[in-house]
Amino acid sequence: MQAQTQWVETSDRQQLYVKTWGEKTAPALILLHGYPDNQVVWKRVIAVLVQDFYVVSYDVRGAGQSSIPKSIRAYSLAQLAADLMAVANAVLGQRAFHLAAHDWGSIQSWEAVTDPELKGRILSYSTISGPCLDHAAFWMRKQFSENKIKFFKQMRKSWYIAAFQLPALAPTVWQFFQPEQWRQVVMRLERDQDIAINPNIRKDGRYGVNLYRANFMPRLLKPRQRYAICPVQAIVLKYDQFVGAELIDEMSLWVDDFQRVELAANHWAILSQPQAVATAIRDFALGHSNSHAAVI
Repeated sequence: MQAQTQWVETSDRQQLYVKTWGEKTAPALILLHGYPDNQVVWKRVIAVLVQDFYVVSYDVRGAGQSSIPKSIRAYSLAQLAADLMAVANAVLGQRAFHLAAHDWGSIQSWEAVTDPELKGRILSYSTISGPCLDHAAFWMRKQFSENKIKFFKQMRKSWYIAAFQLPALAPTVWQFFQPEQWRQVVMRLERDQDIAINPNIRKDGRYGVNLYRANFMPRLLKPRQRYAICPVQAIVLKYDQFVGAELIDEMSLWVDDFQRVELAANHWAILSQPQAVATAIRDFALGHSNSHAAVI
């Protein structure tokens, strides 16, 4: 499976490393990776999806081979949404496209998926382990007043978010992680011995922390009402140790056309169960693909 590669410049002159697979005339699908990964994490899923889609993936700023911004503010949700559209416009022109994302790729994608100006441009969205921060903030406020057990259950899963706010701790810790050590962590979580090594894990982990530092506090303190502008599918991982399935209950309140599918998997299902993940993305996207060739 041979990919075409290119560089896309962002609105603030960062360079994003982009890959494409498949026939350009097929429905377009953009994939966004999470933290602390880069786009290689999608490799097994892409091997399945390329049969039906023109697949686009890229290393988000600070990850993989893309450039590293100097300021934390450069990782804001607004800038990340602008990055997505810079890639879409450079690779697809004005074609509409489907979107699927995992972890922080999902969190950042909500910014575009809830932008009224992009209605008709994004045909469908499959989100894996990444709620909208605004929706999550409303959910947490509700649970704190009505069901503190659920509130503290999610807080226990999200302990690392508080640690990532510390300026020096998280970036420093990643310097001590060897790629093979991280691979062992993921293999234990996923109960899968066939997990590829990420040689860039130190860099991906160190600089990706800025995603949390730039966005969590502003959104949790001042959540916005953000409604989806396209059909949304939540691929819920039943054994996810970082994102509680309860957050999906809030998601449906902000989406008119909402679908939920569950997989018996942990957080990195895109590595351990690529066929199941790809099938869920494919079926949902093809169900909303009647205008994939339209020009906006």
